[in-house]
Amino acid sequence: MGRKILLFMRTWMLAISIVCGILLYLPFIFLASTAEYEEGVFKVIKMVQPVLIFTMLFITFCKTSIRRLHVQKWHVLLLAIQVGLFASIAMLILLLNPHSHWVPVIHAAMLCLICPTGTAAAVVTGKLGGDVEGLTTYTILINAACAIIIPIFVPLLSPHATLGFWASLSLISAKVFPLLVCPLLGAVLMVRCFPRTIHRIVSIKDLALKIWAVSLALAIMVSTQSICHSPAPLWVMASVLLVSLLSCVFQFWAGRRIGRAYHAPISSAQSLGQKNTVFLIWCGYTFFDPLSSIAGGFYSIWHNLWNSYQLRKVQKAGA
Repeated sequence: MGRKILLFMRTWMLAISIVCGILLYLPFIFLASTAEYEEGVFKVIKMVQPVLIFTMLFITFCKTSIRRLHVQKWHVLLLAIQVGLFASIAMLILLLNPHSHWVPVIHAAMLCLICPTGTAAAVVTGKLGGDVEGLTTYTILINAACAIIIPIFVPLLSPHATLGFWASLSLISAKVFPLLVCPLLGAVLMVRCFPRTIHRIVSIKDLALKIWAVSLALAIMVSTQSICHSPAPLWVMASVLLVSLLSCVFQFWAGRRIGRAYHAPISSAQSLGQKNTVFLIWCGYTFFDPLSSIAGGFYSIWHNLWNSYQLRKVQKAGA
C-alpha cells in the first residue's frame, strides 16, 4: 500500500503540487483569523521562490553542455511566432478601438503569446527526453526578445504609461536575467572547479524536479491569490480563462509541429508552451491592463497539468 502511494505521488507530482498550492491558500479565503498573516506569508514566499528556482536551474545547468548552446532553425521560427503574433494583435488594437471593454482580454492573449519560456522548462524537458541545451538557448533568446519588444509597444498600448523604453527595458531585464544567467554561469564555474561535488549533487535522482514541485506549489498559491483578489467582472475572468487555455493548447501544438521538422518536438513544444507565468503576472500589472495579469494564474494551471500528463506517459512507458 505504501509503495503504491509513493508511486502515485511520484507519477502525479506536478498535479499534486497544483492541488497543494490551491489548498494552501484556502485558509486565507475562508478563515478571517488568517487575513492578518497573509501579507507576511507572501513576503516569505517571494524570498524563498527565487532561491528554489536558482537552485533548480543550477542543478539542471550542471548537466548541460555549454558548447552545445547554439541557435537552430526552430529557434528562429518560434521567435517569429511569439513576436509576430504579439505585434500583430497590438497593431490590431490600435487600428480598432484601444478603449474597448475587451482590451484586458486581448492584453491577456498578447501576454500569453509573448511570455518567455518558464524557468522549469529545462527540468521538464530533461525528464521527457528532450534537448535541454536547445531549450536553454531558446530561453535566453526569448527573454532577450521580450526585454526589447515589450518596451517598444508599452507606450503605444498604454498612452498614460510613465515608463519610457529604457526604463521598461531595465525593469524587464532586472526581472528575468539574474535568475537565468547567474545559475548558468555558476554551473559552468562549479563544474570546472569542483567536478566531484557537482557529480554527487546531480546524481541525486529527480532532485531538480522535486525542488520544482515545491516551487510550483508556491507559484500556484501566488496565482490563486492573484485570481481571488482580482477586481475583474465574471465575464472578464471567464474570457481570460478561455484565452489562456486556447493560447496554451495552440503553443504546445505549434511548438511540437515545428519541432518535428527539425527532430526536436519535445524541446520545441516546451519552449513555446511552458511559460514563466510569474513574469506574465508581473508584466500584466506593470505594463498592461492589470486585469490581464490573471491570465498568468490560469496559464500556470493549464501548462502544469499538461506537463504532469506528459511525465505520467513517460513514466508509464518506462515502467
